[in-house]
Amino acid sequence: QLEVVESGGGLVQPGGSLRLSCAGSGFTLDYYDIGWFRQAPGKEREGLSCINYSSGRTNYADSVKGRFTISRDNAKNTVYLQMNSLKPEDTARYYCARARSIEITCNMRRLSSGSWGQGTQVTVSS
Repeated sequence: QLEVVESGGGLVQPGGSLRLSCAGSGFTLDYYDIGWFRQAPGKEREGLSCINYSSGRTNYADSVKGRFTISRDNAKNTVYLQMNSLKPEDTARYYCARARSIEITCNMRRLSSGSWGQGTQVTVSS
């Protein structure tokens, strides 16, 4: 089984924090760029952030810039999304996706067509 597996979601109060994990199952994340996306009911899937494999370069959507941080630990075969200052509008199912790294930047459009996990639910509510 070759897939990415998301974890770390849950219920958090507004202003709180969560750290999501994206782990490789049956393979290593070496040579893969990783992106984080989310989708709320009735809404389109939204790209949040991505990280390049070799350079570590990242991109962030305006909706999360300054609040979310993507990072990777290749030794642990895991990519993280640290989410701070969470808002109710952050409530969604969060997914990671992988695509073979072909350059020194990450490309959210290409990652959106990559291989996806099953997601982890994040609910921000008081």
